[in-house]
Amino acid sequence: MINLLRDLIESMPRFWKRIILIGFDVVALIAALWASYALRYAVWMPAVTVERVFLGVMAPMVAIPVFIRLGLYRAVIRYLPDTAIWTILRAMAIATMLWVLLVFLVEMAGRGIVPRSVPFFYFAIGVSLIGGSRFAAKLVLSSGTGMRRDEQPVLIYGASSSSVQLATALRGTGNRYVVGLLDENPDHHGRDVGGYRVYNPAILPRLIDQYGVKEIILSLSSISSDRRKSVIGNISGLGVKIRTVPDITDLVDGRYLANQIREIEIDELLGRSFVPPDPKLIGSILEDRFIMVTGAGGSIGSELCRLIVQWKPKRLVLFEANEFALYKIERELSVIRGLEIVPVLGSITNEMRVRDAITRYGVTVLYHAAAHKHVPLVEGNALEGIENNIFGTETVAKIAFESDVTDFVLISSDKAVRPTNVMGATKRWAELIVRQKALESNSLGKKKHFCAVRFGNVLGSNGSVVPLFKEQIAHGGPVTVTNPDMRRYFMSIQEAAELIVQASALSTGGDIFLLEMGEPVRIGDLAENMIRLAGFTVRSAENPHGGIEIKITGSRPGEKLFEELFYDMANALKTQHPKILRADATAIAHHDVNEALAQLRLAVGQQDEAEARKLLFDFIGMDPNSPECKA
Repeated sequence: MINLLRDLIESMPRFWKRIILIGFDVVALIAALWASYALRYAVWMPAVTVERVFLGVMAPMVAIPVFIRLGLYRAVIRYLPDTAIWTILRAMAIATMLWVLLVFLVEMAGRGIVPRSVPFFYFAIGVSLIGGSRFAAKLVLSSGTGMRRDEQPVLIYGASSSSVQLATALRGTGNRYVVGLLDENPDHHGRDVGGYRVYNPAILPRLIDQYGVKEIILSLSSISSDRRKSVIGNISGLGVKIRTVPDITDLVDGRYLANQIREIEIDELLGRSFVPPDPKLIGSILEDRFIMVTGAGGSIGSELCRLIVQWKPKRLVLFEANEFALYKIERELSVIRGLEIVPVLGSITNEMRVRDAITRYGVTVLYHAAAHKHVPLVEGNALEGIENNIFGTETVAKIAFESDVTDFVLISSDKAVRPTNVMGATKRWAELIVRQKALESNSLGKKKHFCAVRFGNVLGSNGSVVPLFKEQIAHGGPVTVTNPDMRRYFMSIQEAAELIVQASALSTGGDIFLLEMGEPVRIGDLAENMIRLAGFTVRSAENPHGGIEIKITGSRPGEKLFEELFYDMANALKTQHPKILRADATAIAHHDVNEALAQLRLAVGQQDEAEARKLLFDFIGMDPNSPECKA
């Protein structure tokens, strides 16, 4: 019945809601005056006189304009604050005093006397009826009953003022019904905060079973990242979805929408400490520069472009071989006014196309992100991987060396360290090509900075396991893992872009920068955490009735059990940025890179994949103590 009444009120136009409210107040005020006389004379039906009828009619006629003036009909009942009672008291006090003035005029005219206690009764009963009706309506409209079929019981983890504000906001929007709050402080257990019972997280399994909770919302913005990680870990295996909200200060500052409850991202469980970007470093390399990004439509390239446009370069050239990817990023960035965006469709292996793009648009800073990066695909298409990743890098670096480009940055990979697959080997070759160009630049006295930035996996990037796991979970599994004991480094795509740009600003030429990636993550643990964060349990021999199974498929060709960022950890030097290390690359390879490139090009030209693979790995398969392997 209450649900039916609530739905009827919610569907009613605002105009008719006000008419009904005014009508109720008229009846309530007349009833309050009748009750005042009844209390005064201690009779159920006081005598009806012309004077009393006149004063009874005038009571609402005097009060309603006062109520309108003080905003009693502007407030949305569902969100009526508790402090509204003071407005109701003030409105009723003013209305009572005006009514007493009318009583005085009636008495002056000799039309009868009103007992002095009646105005006091009228005020008290009027406040009770007017205020009580509004707060009763608020209770009906805003509080969930827990019985509606479309209501979803949720718990909020946290018992701060922000948590109460979140619970209050949820009462009036969507179909979430807040069961209560969770807090680890034993002093709060069993108490009511803002009208919500505070529970001990230790009894969370019982609460989930008792109330049918399907979702827990974290309101823990003030705690440390390690503590947050621990909380998520404790509740992620209970078969409920875990979501979070922005800091309440961000809501106040307008940086988020109030309904921006979002899912926990897997990068929040990586335990990485966040270091804000250095605006001086970024500004020195990007502001008022003519910049080009190869592979601008890819995951890393597009994120670099989004960062670059925030720093007001004079021109940004988007070089991309994929037509749709280029269209997409160009369309996204073209809405920014005052910035020249130039989309160029072409392959990095096309020397004429690359040269035209660099020289025509006066490029001075070049981020080379274009590459084939998917390990199994490149392993199965080795000649194409060599052509694009090695010869393409040679082409772009050569033209940059011959043109006005002053800063060249290669986006490399941790797979370039002691590579066991074609993709990693091609990336190592690309690093050596860039170092070769840096040495040539130094020997000729050119002020050009050629460097490479090496890092691990980027969450959400093209080919990453994270989007694959998300897709498999969304389809009900199974989640396929090649080897659960594999360990990989991960970082967010935004952090990667910021660190790449800052590293490029630190380059003195020939550097290989290494981004600090934190601790490597076990892939089996990553899959389990993602399943639990989605609100499922892992199906296994110990838990045969779990939600989603993890299926082991076996390692693919070229995959390593562990990835490394360094050839020699002792050779990593600190920079002014705590998340960026520099490999000492002062010594160049004793082998002739240009000669090796010529031999490799001959094998690829003859489509001799076996010979190309042999040359590819022989050239970089050197003694670990050699200068090449110090980086």
